[in-house]
Amino acid sequence: MHQNISKRVLEVSNYFISNNSTVRATAKALGLSKTTVHIDLTERLRYVSPTLVEPVRKILKTNIDERHNRGGESTRLKFMKLKEHK
Repeated sequence: MHQNISKRVLEVSNYFISNNSTVRATAKALGLSKTTVHIDLTERLRYVSPTLVEPVRKILKTNIDERHNRGGESTRLKFMKLKEHK
């Protein structure tokens, strides 16, 4: 793996862990695409730093488990705003 890719993978994973972030928020903060961040965290990280795989996996699982709650809350707020405008 190229050295610049390895450095990026470490940067992405360290940001993701230290901020307990989502893939989308990490991508936005680092100026990368969501796909790149996801691939870096799920595929490339095990080759670059196997010790970071478990903490990243736990955060990804938490984000997946909470995703439906975040989406539901966004939808609820959207319809509350629509109702206020009427």
